[in-house]
Amino acid sequence: MDAQKLFGQRVKELRKQQNLTQEQLSEKLGVFQKQIGNIETGTTFTTMANLEKLAVALGVEVQDLFAFNHKKDRCELIEEINILARNSSDEKLQLIYKVVKDIAL
Repeated sequence: MDAQKLFGQRVKELRKQQNLTQEQLSEKLGVFQKQIGNIETGTTFTTMANLEKLAVALGVEVQDLFAFNHKKDRCELIEEINILARNSSDEKLQLIYKVVKDIAL
């Protein structure tokens, strides 16, 4: 996936975390709502000035807008959980099990 689409997905994710609609975000930036939609779909990018406004509106640093690899895919997550479990003491393994079980139910 290209960087522009990843950027758009990241903006959308951060916008939703802040419980903002596209319209509310567009008002904060002083742009049309359609422009936010185009950014989120990766159709267009934005200006440097709007990057700063986006970061402020979304409560993050500018570099956080480009944190595309903060989420891992399913296989990576399972592998990391397995490594953590294998390297844990019996006591910690019991705790990991309880937490995972409670969340999964």
